[in-house]
Amino acid sequence: MKRNYFFIVSMILLGLSFFAFSDNLITDVGQKSNSDPKFIIHGLFCFAWFSLLVFQTFYIRKGDYTTHRRLGIIGGWIAAGVFISTVYVFIVIFDSWGEMWFVAKANRFFMASYALLIVLAFVNKANGVKHKRYIYLATIYMLGPILDRVAGKLDWDEIIFNSIVWNLLFISLFFYDWKSLGKVHPISWIGYGWFYLVWVIALFT
Repeated sequence: MKRNYFFIVSMILLGLSFFAFSDNLITDVGQKSNSDPKFIIHGLFCFAWFSLLVFQTFYIRKGDYTTHRRLGIIGGWIAAGVFISTVYVFIVIFDSWGEMWFVAKANRFFMASYALLIVLAFVNKANGVKHKRYIYLATIYMLGPILDRVAGKLDWDEIIFNSIVWNLLFISLFFYDWKSLGKVHPISWIGYGWFYLVWVIALFT
């Protein structure tokens, strides 16, 4: 599990992102969003991020740290593209904080958290234990729109489906921590606590 966990999870996340937007890619390529530059650019950056995660965890699994570090530079630019394109989409789509659904409010907090965690991941790139957890949590935080679309395709209630998937991802991280470190790493449980605090803030503001 110590060797394969992040590779397996990154494959699952890539699969979820592909399934979520399979209509844009395969079954309904003529839809309006497919001709909107802001959505195209945002989608390409996000798909590149999830794809890169698979490659990065694969190279770590193989012990090829040189390639991993080289791709990490590309990953920094992709992460910046994810953040900037997402912020732009938020600005264009939503008018004001008071008019937003609480889920949209939470997603704004999570995107800011994503940016902070990516910065922390690069600052701690020499510390593998911290680095991979920062990357993992950053990715979990950006899953909201993907999980919404997957829930819709499966005809599930979004809140219920998203809650199940998010909690399973955190629980699996705790289990990995326990198997590899003998304890739950502070980054993991603080990240989990912040996840729920964001929802509380989003609900009551």
